[in-house]
Amino acid sequence: MSTINNRYQGVFTALITPFTATGAVDIDAFKRLIEYQIEEGVDGLVPCGTTGESSTLSHEEHDRIIDLAVRFADGRVPIIAGTGSNATSEAIQLSQHAEQAGVDAVLLVNPYYVRPTQKGLYLHFKAVADAVSIPCIPYNIKSRTGVNLENETLLRLMREHSNIVGVKEASGDLSQMKELIAIRHREFSVLSGDDNMTVDLIEAGGNGVVSVAANLAPRQIKAMVQSALEGDLERARALEKKLMPFFEACFVETNPIPIKTALHLKGWCKESFRLPICPLEKEEHYDVIRRSMAHLDIPEADTDGTS
Repeated sequence: MSTINNRYQGVFTALITPFTATGAVDIDAFKRLIEYQIEEGVDGLVPCGTTGESSTLSHEEHDRIIDLAVRFADGRVPIIAGTGSNATSEAIQLSQHAEQAGVDAVLLVNPYYVRPTQKGLYLHFKAVADAVSIPCIPYNIKSRTGVNLENETLLRLMREHSNIVGVKEASGDLSQMKELIAIRHREFSVLSGDDNMTVDLIEAGGNGVVSVAANLAPRQIKAMVQSALEGDLERARALEKKLMPFFEACFVETNPIPIKTALHLKGWCKESFRLPICPLEKEEHYDVIRRSMAHLDIPEADTDGTS
């Protein structure tokens, strides 16, 4: 159970970016989704993360989506903007715009493809942290970036930069996460990047989750996380067991294809992606997703998701 009173604690939804049938950003659907998240009690929103298909957005679209998220949320919950890049200069540019737009923090995915050394990772995150005054949260996901942000590197960043306030941990290595929790300072947040490891992480002293599944089931994810943070692990585990088929369905194919498909099936957005991301490859996966949602009391959208 976490005993840290921290602003970056709870459920932060890694928002999808809805597109129209012609491939433009669907502003109406995006606003509906943000309202739904806030009404259902999430603790914060993460636009333009990897779940938001950030790698397929133009710089202009990226900046606009962050502007819209700030405007639509209107101060009701923190906005943690995804501003990471494989180029440090681009990450700085995106982060500086996000700061000017009024976000509360930035989420910085490990530089992908280039596979920097630990020294390179340190210098990358240091450069971004030096370029802005708002909180920075590195995002460690080796499976998608090819490099692991090691605890020693993160500890150095944590000690030397007061605005590096947490990490989204999706290494899949619970031992690494537990070690980090043991050596961090008390104000540093450790957030799970995997819905299915969230309760384990909180039980070990972590602070919550940046959630994919919360796009569609924010109330249920919030209940699970809140129970765990309050030390009611029996209830948290019962909710986790009920949600686990949905967690698994969200990764039956590459994220964000399944979660966006699930949202489409409930009328929240179009089944529209940016290549090379595309609709589900296997027809049977539609049934997997439908079955995983059947017992979760997920509402239909107020409209059919069109704009």
